[in-house]
Amino acid sequence: MTGHALLYQAAAHCLAYPDDVFWGHVPELRAAASPLRPFLDHAEAAGPRPLAEHYVRVFDFKNRHSLYLSWWLDGDTRRRGASLVAFKQTYRAHGLELTGTELPDFLPAVLEFTARTGHRELLLAHRAGLELLRLSLTEHGTPYAGVLDAVCATLPGPTPRDKAAARALARTGPPHETVGAS
Repeated sequence: MTGHALLYQAAAHCLAYPDDVFWGHVPELRAAASPLRPFLDHAEAAGPRPLAEHYVRVFDFKNRHSLYLSWWLDGDTRRRGASLVAFKQTYRAHGLELTGTELPDFLPAVLEFTARTGHRELLLAHRAGLELLRLSLTEHGTPYAGVLDAVCATLPGPTPRDKAAARALARTGPPHETVGAS
């Protein structure tokens, strides 16, 4: 694996729920991805239960911390279903099939895909959402922001279009479904 691939794989582990699998990989993660060491230092200092509780507080109760990339563009609209299908089609086009219970736009799954294939198209297509997530986590003061910092640092600098898209998302948030709402 290349340096970026190792970082993406390590970041996928760090951004998934910190279960026994995560804890079993911490020594490998520390050796493979030096940009993630501050997060791993925090994780080890906190310990399993406090880190798990922190993960739930950060990611399970705030949409502005969503690890589901299509949420940043589509919100909770019908359009999101088509986006999820597009993620699955991208995986299949590269000979991969998503297993497990997570949605295909779950950032750790996208990072694993990118690590295995070397194709960054999903990360690049959702760059504005990644930047907003990174900024939101930074403002929240969570060490998980460092993981997003490391991932975003591997991507080409934001284009003017990316910056405009990020500003628009920051102003308005993702779309809301209005059809069928009473």
